[in-house]
Amino acid sequence: MSKWRRAVPWWLRIGAKIVLARVPVPYGFWNRLGLFELGDMNEPRRALDTVLMHATTAQVLDDSRPPRFRRQSADFAVLELGPGDSLFMGVIAKALGASRSWLVDVGAFATMEPWAYDALLKVLAAEGYDPFPEVSDVERLKDECGIVYLTRGLDSLREMPDACVDFCFSNAVLAQVRREEFEALLGETRRVLKPNGVCVHRVDLRDHLGGALNNLRFDEATWEGRLFRESGFYTNRIRFAEMLDIFERAGFTCHTPRVARWDRLPTPRAKLAEPFRQMPEDSLLVSGFDAVLRPRL
Repeated sequence: MSKWRRAVPWWLRIGAKIVLARVPVPYGFWNRLGLFELGDMNEPRRALDTVLMHATTAQVLDDSRPPRFRRQSADFAVLELGPGDSLFMGVIAKALGASRSWLVDVGAFATMEPWAYDALLKVLAAEGYDPFPEVSDVERLKDECGIVYLTRGLDSLREMPDACVDFCFSNAVLAQVRREEFEALLGETRRVLKPNGVCVHRVDLRDHLGGALNNLRFDEATWEGRLFRESGFYTNRIRFAEMLDIFERAGFTCHTPRVARWDRLPTPRAKLAEPFRQMPEDSLLVSGFDAVLRPRL
């Protein structure tokens, strides 16, 4: 969490983000200031560690050193939902043996600066992966790595072929999907996954205002209105049990190898709006979890 987030109370962050989100300045400017950030996949070492972590959870890596994907066909393909500030996952997937990677986001947020990808290639080389040529053109790197970068969110997913993905993952992204699109997104993910494919999602159920439950203070009309939804702190507020039900309805079997909980509610129950005020405490205490999804045949 950036220094300004720790220093500013949650309610002031809402006001600041509502104003800043409407200033006609490119996203990259706010990102450099640390005011709006779409994950941490623009840091080479962390990006590699994140991909390996999810691939290990999905059990799609072999026993080689350095590890590579355990390919079941010649066209092993990876899908990342919400790559955010970089296309690093696609380059990492190529190093691990994927023939294609799909990166789907709701906007073209990824940096196209060659130096960023050169930094990633140095990390991959240091880990023992096959060397890439120096990056002079990111578009050429995309072609060499088989990267397909799509930036229209759910509409982009709908354009992907059936059963084209072996391994899908997201990292603290699902909670940011608009509530009215959530079930459709899971349905499309199920459609593009191969029958023996697997998804791993790391889900963060904390608010984007300080890591508590302040997002549950507001009634549905206010929270889902354009003012809040388009200001950089939106979460869909789907809680743990409900999200597991949606996974099942979308046609997945679900395993949760990690469930993180607060010891006590970080936001007083009396301050929560309905229906969250009446929810069982056990559901509200879940701050995040990992979900491993496989198609239910």
